[in-house]
Amino acid sequence: MSRKVSLFITCLADQLRPEVGLGMVRVLERLGVGFDFPPGQTCCGQPARNAGSLDEARAVGRQFLRAFAGCETIVAPSGSCVSMVRHHLPALFPPGAAEHDTARAVAARVYELSQFLVDVLHVEDVGAEFPHRVTYHDSCHLLRELGVRDQPRRLLSRVRGLELVEMNGSDTCCGFGGLFAVKQPDISGAMGGDKIDRAIATGARALVACDTGCLLHLGGLLARRGAPLRAMHLAEVLGRE
Repeated sequence: MSRKVSLFITCLADQLRPEVGLGMVRVLERLGVGFDFPPGQTCCGQPARNAGSLDEARAVGRQFLRAFAGCETIVAPSGSCVSMVRHHLPALFPPGAAEHDTARAVAARVYELSQFLVDVLHVEDVGAEFPHRVTYHDSCHLLRELGVRDQPRRLLSRVRGLELVEMNGSDTCCGFGGLFAVKQPDISGAMGGDKIDRAIATGARALVACDTGCLLHLGGLLARRGAPLRAMHLAEVLGRE
């Protein structure tokens, strides 16, 4: 494929789960998609916006726009970050301002990974192999703000050897919610506990999702339980061969 994309790796993947970015790179290389990594990228501004610190969110948002304004297509392994850029970043700047117009233009060119593969490239089989039973967690922003539900499942269903088993309540929140997990740890932990109970009941070896924040939260809960279930990003599964 001759298409070229720019990678937005996101803060959590860059700092805490670099294997997510590496998995995405392996998939794109396998498909023959060219890519670059704009070196000026930092954060999309979502944490500051969610905390109500709009001046700080605008400052970070400006840097995001400087890094990606000239990019034709932007792909990120995070539904929440893509939702921030697509739906909320333009609103940080007043209508009519140059930054508002730039943010709207960038928002129209950013995609979550599964959305890009299935809806833009029209690819479902990426040549991956993962001979295990897995279950899938629908992260909130990806499902509710981007409307992405079937794309990850379609990709997983074409992975060689993979058995996809739906858990009960796959579309309920895991309790991470960014700052919610910090401000309401007891409620967050209880919600996450309910989610992993349902995942464990499927007999899956891997709990797959498309947002690193959800995976860090669920992975921590699984580790504390010593559960035989691994929290994995979709990109990590698709990167296997």
